[in-house]
Amino acid sequence: MQIYRYVGPKPIADRVRPELTGVAIRSAKDVRVWVRDTSQELSAGCVTVAFVVNADGVLLVADRRSEHVICAGGQPVRSAGEITFELGQSGEEVEVIEVSNQSTGYCPEPESWSAVAEALSGTGLLAPDGFTFACEFRKCVGCGSLILVKHGVFECGECGAKLPAAYNVQSTSQP
Repeated sequence: MQIYRYVGPKPIADRVRPELTGVAIRSAKDVRVWVRDTSQELSAGCVTVAFVVNADGVLLVADRRSEHVICAGGQPVRSAGEITFELGQSGEEVEVIEVSNQSTGYCPEPESWSAVAEALSGTGLLAPDGFTFACEFRKCVGCGSLILVKHGVFECGECGAKLPAAYNVQSTSQP
């Protein structure tokens, strides 16, 4: 399985502290406890948070305003993005209603969904069949910028160069 290292700005990575690392989610109860203990604001019974699947395959979550590299404790990940949990009224059920791989710090490929699916499979949480919003990232061969491809337009917004069709942000090292 692909491992993604942090490729974002160094000043953000320099803010990593052990006490800020994401919280492991292994059950619906873990989600509810984390939401309560961190005073997350719900909107229509939902909360959107930052997540990573660490190299061990564990789902970690942090406040949406946090950085993925901080959630991951500065370590490489199998996937990263945002996840929206819907907390049911019964006090027990939790459903994953949206998941994206939107992380400009790790730039994971859409294929990283398999790591998310594997991490969620043991939690008992209901989840979609794939990313509900899948991002494509490229590194510009002209200026070196990391680019989030929008609307299928493979052109660098910084220098105007054509972006490669194939993923080129990181090497394809395996653990």
